Amino acid sequence: MEPTIYLCFNGNCLEAMTHYAETLGGEITYVLRNADAPGAENRMPGGDDLVMNMAMKLGAATIMASDVPDGMYDTPKGFAVSIAPPSRAEFDRIFEALAKDAKSMGMPPGETFWAERFAMFTDRFGTPWMLNHAGAKEAGREASQ
Repeated sequence: MEPTIYLCFNGNCLEAMTHYAETLGGEITYVLRNADAPGAENRMPGGDDLVMNMAMKLGAATIMASDVPDGMYDTPKGFAVSIAPPSRAEFDRIFEALAKDAKSMGMPPGETFWAERFAMFTDRFGTPWMLNHAGAKEAGREASQ
């Protein structure tokens, strides 16, 4: 059993998930829009273009998402989507794409005692992110164990 990240958006799910797929090299595998539901009684309020459910494959993981009906959206709190870019160049590329027009910057990119590069921020879609590139510091941890 593996957990699946499920993100909720305030009417911009398709835009956000498409951006994430393009930035992270993921593949959108499923999109169910409000208009696809059989009959009005099965649709959420807010319009035909809202996403009821969608999925993006990212490596071995799946990230799922949907829009939230009008008036029910809450800003995400208490979690972050954490990814570990394999190189500093990839870290910088991903950070630039995801942090563009960020709503908040919890920790700008920098070195920490555990990583060569680390950052925390909430992107323009409201998703909290943590980027961590351990680099040589990971190799040092492995050698000491």
